[in-house]
Amino acid sequence: MLGTLCTLITALTCVSGVTVVTQKPVVTVRKGETASMDCNLGTVTNSEAHWYKQIPGGVPQFVLHFYHSHSAPTYGSGFSSPKFTSTHQSTSDYRLIISNVEEGDSAVYHCHTWDNSAKEEVSQ
Repeated sequence: MLGTLCTLITALTCVSGVTVVTQKPVVTVRKGETASMDCNLGTVTNSEAHWYKQIPGGVPQFVLHFYHSHSAPTYGSGFSSPKFTSTHQSTSDYRLIISNVEEGDSAVYHCHTWDNSAKEEVSQ
């Protein structure tokens, strides 16, 4: 019997200006597996990555934000470790990790940051 497939989609949009946030477009995993999504903050190296979950037709829900020098993420209401966590590979490369994926985790996940040097908001 095949396991349930859950699709986690990261948003792909254009951002005006110099700073561009990029994400891998689609992640598909079976129920119970671990999903990970990467986000590159481009030239932004002094700000945290914010992750939002959006079910089509719904409003974005704040999942967590993580800064590379912190030991753990800060979570939004209804989201917590160990189900949701984040890591970083560099000061601008972040990863959202969702453990034990369930059907309710299928959504669009947006990565967002604030460019303090340019005083502008960037999201993906």
